[in-house]
Amino acid sequence: MKAFLLAAGLGTRLRPITDNIPKCLVPINGKPLLYYWLHSFERYGIDQVLINMHHFPELILNYVNQANFGLDIVTVYEQELLGSAGTIRNNMDFVNDNEPFLICYSDNLTNVNLPAMIQFHNSHNNIFTLGLFHTLNPTECGIAEVDGQNTVTDFVEKPKEPKNNLAGAGVYVTEPTILDYLPEQHPADLGYDVLPKLIGRMSGFYIKDYFRDIGTIESYNRACEEVHGIEF
Repeated sequence: MKAFLLAAGLGTRLRPITDNIPKCLVPINGKPLLYYWLHSFERYGIDQVLINMHHFPELILNYVNQANFGLDIVTVYEQELLGSAGTIRNNMDFVNDNEPFLICYSDNLTNVNLPAMIQFHNSHNNIFTLGLFHTLNPTECGIAEVDGQNTVTDFVEKPKEPKNNLAGAGVYVTEPTILDYLPEQHPADLGYDVLPKLIGRMSGFYIKDYFRDIGTIESYNRACEEVHGIEF
């Protein structure tokens, strides 16, 4: 199976840590955040990965080239940020085999059971499966509503008045037909420009495993404290 690992962000909320390294290489328990994703992909048989880069791409390339993972890793440099949806659209030739694939945001730390999520996706007749978790900061996330059949009935990115705290986790499973919903203009964002179009065609998968968005200094510090004793 294939995965997009989105790693091109500037990490502005993690400054000054990201003044000299990309966000995907911030250290957690002595290992870069990117390690945990590649380790998880290798563990669960996700054997082909595309990583997009923009901020300090040479450091990402150095790590990927030196790391010893049994993965086929493709790196793509974006001179100008394309946005999450733009990256997927611009690299759809990576997933042209009509099989479902993963989209993962590298600025999350999680040990989510990817095979369970993939199985869930395959058992539901929807184009997209949205990983979900409960957030303490719903105005900073994409907030979803889900019905009794696990179908997403509403999705709003960073709402001013959130209806609940059930947030999109930046871990998705989708089909190549997602291309039909991706805007042609760049930059384009999945949360703002694509997921609202998929209401009623998108399933919600509740992540019961460890999940932490490494978006701020506070959340990064909490992840560094929490990681001890958790199996990745």
